[in-house]
Amino acid sequence: MLLPEKKEREYRFRLALRIGLPIFALVLALISSTLITTYESLHSSFYFEAILLLAFSIYFIFYLIYKGFAVKITDDVSKAFTREYLYEYINKELEIVESYTLILITIENLHDINKVYGIKNGDKTLLEVATWISNYLQAQGVGNFPIGHIKGGDFIIGLRGNKAKYSTILDLMCLKSTEFHIDNIELKITGAITDTNYSNELHYMIEHLFELQEIKKREKSLYSEESMDPTELESLVINAIKNRKLSINSQEVQSKDPSLLKECFFKLKRDDGKYLYPKSYKKVINKLGLSVEYDQLLIQEIIDNCSADDQSIYAVNISPSSLRNHDFLLYIKSVLKEYQSLEFRFMFILSEQEYYSFTSRYNSILNSLKGFGVLFCIDRLGALHTSFLYLRELNIDYVRFDTYYSNKQKIEENSSIMEGFKIMAQEKGIKTWVKNIEDEETLLLVKKIGVDCYQGRHIAELTKVYDS
Repeated sequence: MLLPEKKEREYRFRLALRIGLPIFALVLALISSTLITTYESLHSSFYFEAILLLAFSIYFIFYLIYKGFAVKITDDVSKAFTREYLYEYINKELEIVESYTLILITIENLHDINKVYGIKNGDKTLLEVATWISNYLQAQGVGNFPIGHIKGGDFIIGLRGNKAKYSTILDLMCLKSTEFHIDNIELKITGAITDTNYSNELHYMIEHLFELQEIKKREKSLYSEESMDPTELESLVINAIKNRKLSINSQEVQSKDPSLLKECFFKLKRDDGKYLYPKSYKKVINKLGLSVEYDQLLIQEIIDNCSADDQSIYAVNISPSSLRNHDFLLYIKSVLKEYQSLEFRFMFILSEQEYYSFTSRYNSILNSLKGFGVLFCIDRLGALHTSFLYLRELNIDYVRFDTYYSNKQKIEENSSIMEGFKIMAQEKGIKTWVKNIEDEETLLLVKKIGVDCYQGRHIAELTKVYDS
């Protein structure tokens, strides 16, 4: 048991005693008085009833104390509903009404506020923003609605009706937030909206809100949604992986090296023949804990469907978490032992948002697979800070620039950055790679900088490898 749990139990017990002592004293006084004044005429059942009264008094007091602690409605900092109570409240609403809308309001710079102005001001920001949201919606004629603090700077609001009724209000709220300051602290507030037309399941709706926020950050687009029901999407993904239904395409990568490098692209396939693209299903795979199973499927399908006479190096995007998984490592090593001809025929392309700080362990994993001839590439160099750190610290073979550097104009504007990364890579014996080259002018610029590998439709079209 954790120390906080022990301390909470001690606190509850002491509180129950403090509340119970006056009641116990009154009960004991009543029993004592009755014994003294009517001792000779007392029936024997009185003693049994007195013991029951005392026992039930003790039980009732402790029950009330522990039950009171078990149910917490409001968040201590923001004074909004707690996440647990908000979920309970909205689930009841979803059972009652046919159309329901959820709005996500996020304080994007809460972490910076905590860091620069202190946690106390960060807590004040949460309270003030929750109050401001409530006042704003009430001014728009929207009242008596649940608002809950989910995590960090995220608030969820539940409203009866479909999202068309509230989309304009949300847009205006986000615009109005630029004028809202707390003690001269500038706030960055964003929002997302969805309703029961997307899903009737609360957890799917909330996850979708966070997905919309991410889409908005990446594409600067407003509240776009996937039309497919999330439950159906999960079912389709599970079925495709279970039945090994997928499509593989490859694209040649041009380089100074005589070895032919091909990147493989995968799509899961539905029973009706339509395709699911990684952009739509990768998050589902991660959420369902199927990353390792999915990555194993990709490797196995390449082995099963690529010609043994083809000595190309197949580049495959693999989840870094899979690579650090013990079961996946055992699988890869056993596969490479079984297919000795595959030596130097696999390259794993790795990319992740969060930096994995145990680089010594990471390097030992890479080196163990390098012994089987596997090559490694870090993707999205120049866009993710993790890619730069991994270039500096990991024993890899290739780095690939982010697609931001695949445009002629962007390359001209950032040529010094690309040259700097190229020099750093060359000093470590690492080759550089640019993808998505669409025209001859861009290719000439990339070659002028001295990049080792080039890829794109201008160089080679996609080739079908396998379709289940």
